[in-house]
Amino acid sequence: MSILVTGATGLVGNNVVRHLLQQGRAVRVLVREGADQRPLDGLSIERCYGDVRDADAVTRACAGVTAVIHSAAYLHIGREKLALQREINVRGTENVARAARLAKARLLHISTINALDVPADGVPLDETGQGRQNVPCGYVLTKQEAEAVVRREIANGLDGLIANPGFMLGEWDWKPSSSRMFVQVVRRRPLLAPRGGLSVCDIDDVTAALIQALDHSPTGRQFILAGHNITYLELWRRMAACAGSRPPLGRIGPVISWGAGLVGDTLARLRGNESDLNSAAVRMSGLFHFYSSERAKAELNYRPRPLEETIRRTYAWLVQQRYFSLP
Repeated sequence: MSILVTGATGLVGNNVVRHLLQQGRAVRVLVREGADQRPLDGLSIERCYGDVRDADAVTRACAGVTAVIHSAAYLHIGREKLALQREINVRGTENVARAARLAKARLLHISTINALDVPADGVPLDETGQGRQNVPCGYVLTKQEAEAVVRREIANGLDGLIANPGFMLGEWDWKPSSSRMFVQVVRRRPLLAPRGGLSVCDIDDVTAALIQALDHSPTGRQFILAGHNITYLELWRRMAACAGSRPPLGRIGPVISWGAGLVGDTLARLRGNESDLNSAAVRMSGLFHFYSSERAKAELNYRPRPLEETIRRTYAWLVQQRYFSLP
């Protein structure tokens, strides 16, 4: 029996597909016809064409599968595009969770640590911890709403699980998504880094834990798959050192941060399109998104590898994809 993967051209979904195939499992993917098919080239998979927003397409894709790994999502940190994120992240999850329940398939919903609270005192939070509210931007709100959808379906009989990965780096990041930060640090050589911090993990380690959870965890379980809690400044310095690029000198101050967010919001209003530089993104980067993965370590044998190894692997992948050349 097949396992259905949504978002199979993205970082998480593509790595999940490849891991499942390496284990000899049958894999079906739900992919939009207009999507870049390059991430799926050469993979022995069954393709179903459709959009998670199309309930009928999702129902057809779920027919006959034993499990669904739902990683499709729209990511934008900002004040705009809430409606689009709600369509994909919330309505799409509603369609997938309902179809999985009706097909009697197990669902592993891939959320994000951005759906969780932020530590209020610097102590990493676990699945039960409460801190301060995260920045209420579209991505945060819709991923929280998507988790609520999954929990409602679990209450209605869905065999479902939720995973909250951290900031993932590694291979097969085709767009790129999180690896775009690496590209920008090396190409632009910024003098200053954001004030906050993040929890960095390797996509290979995350993927192995996801499959372990799918196979063995009880219904309703939730796991944080975070990693190395590190400031942006230190992470950017390590990225720059790996690439032989100039490292940032320090952190952005609060006044500059406020001004950058204001400029980004003003340009968004003038152009009618919000870029990655906006007040919500600036606020988000000023927080310390530090988390504990002790539950995943105990129950899924989750073992985040050394950060330097992840940075080297990611750099090699980006060089291979010609985002920049070796020094």
